[in-house]
Amino acid sequence: MRKPRDFDAELKVLADKARTLKELRVRQFGELVSATGADALDAETLAGALLGAVATNDLVTREERREAGERFFRIAHRPRRRARAKPVGDATREGGSASA
Repeated sequence: MRKPRDFDAELKVLADKARTLKELRVRQFGELVSATGADALDAETLAGALLGAVATNDLVTREERREAGERFFRIAHRPRRRARAKPVGDATREGGSASA
């Protein structure tokens, strides 16, 4: 005989997953606000800017904003080059002697 499904346990798992995703979204939004420098704005100004962006029906303006955001993320997530431990062409060798 088949074991009955525990719907309560499955719902709890889904609720926990939804809560985790919501927390992640809020954290990422906070990081975005900080990364763009918008954390220097007061809450009312930031809310007004966001409301203005949402209320815009002009597709050209929305597309320009989307492209600007895309450029921001492309630049912000560009991998940084690490400095090398030893410069190229360094005359010293691992043995401690320098070549003549």
